[in-house]
Amino acid sequence: MAASHMLFCFWVLLLFMNNAAGETRHYKFNVEYHNVTRLCHTRTVLTVNRKFPGPRLVAREGDRVIVKVVNHIANNVTIHWHGVRQLTTGWSDGPSYITQCPIQTNQSYIYNFTITGQRGTLWWHAHISWLRVSICGPIIILPKRNESYPFAKPDKEVTIMFGEWFNSDPEAIISQALQTGAGPNVSDAFTINGYPGPLYNCSSKDTYKLKVKPGKTYLLRLINAALNDELFFSIANHTVTVVEGDAVYTKPFVTDKLVITPGQTTNVLLKTKPEFPNANFLMAARPYFTGQGTFDNSTTVGILEYEHPSHHNHKSSKNLTIIQPVLPPINATGFVANFTGKFRSLGNAKYPANVPKTVDKKFFFTVGLGTNPCPKNTTCQGPINSSKFAASVNNVSFQLPTIAILQAHYFGQNGVYTTDFPTQPLIPFNYTGTPPNNTNVMNGTRSVVLPFNTSVELVMQDTSILGAESHPLHLHGYNFFIVGQGFGNYDPNKDPLKFNLVDPMERNTAGVPAGGWIAIRFFADNPGAWFMHCHLDVHTSWGLRMAWIVLDGPGPNQKLQPPPSDLPQC
Repeated sequence: MAASHMLFCFWVLLLFMNNAAGETRHYKFNVEYHNVTRLCHTRTVLTVNRKFPGPRLVAREGDRVIVKVVNHIANNVTIHWHGVRQLTTGWSDGPSYITQCPIQTNQSYIYNFTITGQRGTLWWHAHISWLRVSICGPIIILPKRNESYPFAKPDKEVTIMFGEWFNSDPEAIISQALQTGAGPNVSDAFTINGYPGPLYNCSSKDTYKLKVKPGKTYLLRLINAALNDELFFSIANHTVTVVEGDAVYTKPFVTDKLVITPGQTTNVLLKTKPEFPNANFLMAARPYFTGQGTFDNSTTVGILEYEHPSHHNHKSSKNLTIIQPVLPPINATGFVANFTGKFRSLGNAKYPANVPKTVDKKFFFTVGLGTNPCPKNTTCQGPINSSKFAASVNNVSFQLPTIAILQAHYFGQNGVYTTDFPTQPLIPFNYTGTPPNNTNVMNGTRSVVLPFNTSVELVMQDTSILGAESHPLHLHGYNFFIVGQGFGNYDPNKDPLKFNLVDPMERNTAGVPAGGWIAIRFFADNPGAWFMHCHLDVHTSWGLRMAWIVLDGPGPNQKLQPPPSDLPQC
């Protein structure tokens, strides 16, 4: 009896160890051409495995993920696993010329990382030029085996990915814009899971339909993969309960409409009506925009369709009433501030909010637009006196190097980047008031170097140069805590008194409010070179980006791993 009991205990222990260690999951991503027709336009689109949007990557917390990416197209390509912490595996993070040289035509690269301490919805996308418009897909991280959600288990889970469709090649659009200095042409439609929906020309058949049953709970995994637009989203006559943002559980709150910036994910619970409602309900998304330029002022819709109970003497679904949601006005900055302010970390024993209470280093970054002078003997179509559009952090417009920064850092190669990124604006001004006469930016490949485990406070201030605008900032390799936000100019004496250091929301992407500021904190506990940039791709193309270099720590698990043998060469 004792022997059999010991054997049982041994098997239980072995099972526990296997569960704790996680599995290894293998994926193969073939980057290839695929013809796609939307809005009656057929275009050759760059895809992974000929899917638009791309395939789901599913893993559990603690799993090792190995993805072989093979490039079958003429463009150079990289893949970024957006929001995955990449602890000591910076070589697998993916932003071109930051952590790796791109994968060239007919070449491959194996991304190899372990998902540590994360569960929820993230996503993957190309991280070079504007290729992520079609090279993107969801990352679903399930809890460890025998672990549950901190909310009632849903009856079904559904991924909803917002995107943009261009009738012409997005690479040609941004290439022309950078050449002329003008703003790029905007998209022709927004999409839900790749479909524009019936409000667009020639698109009634290209409509995403979510079929639901009465009296059920659905977990909707919302991802904003749009290239250049923050989006409002609402389902007519339904409320949802927000339970997660950027793969971090939140204190639940109920809303009938939400805003989601490019790069962000939001998980919501949708409880369907108890009885068949004799109606269909539109799910609609349209942009939130406060800037001065042009934007795609259109609306994508899908249809929430209830299944007919078999005993119900129903009308044909085509004859059902269609109910439309009411979305906030295009520039509803107050709604956005109110909505984002509702996010709170669970902050309990199991899911603590380990926000730095004291700060080793403080930074103040201005983020916004500016100009570059037009090259001699050329004509430019930028905003001021034949200038070119530019964007900057602390008036430095970041230039990508020709060798990856992480490579240069690891091998001690000089001349690739400098470590003199300004910790505050060199020339202070009234950031949200009348802009200065000189709107020109500096250009350079500058970085900030941080010792391992430095506690950082970063205040990011929007500027009114060429119009106050919301900027969704994404920090690679990290989650950060949003300890404060507000409108106007940040006041270093008064505003910190209102910081939330108890249960602030933890994210990897957050909007710097239009005409306002956001304060974040994080521990620099992940060695490597980490990109921080605006997730409106046009602003990234114009230079609203910079790099943090975090040094190795003393412990064996606090050092950047050596580069893999198949690391692409420039």
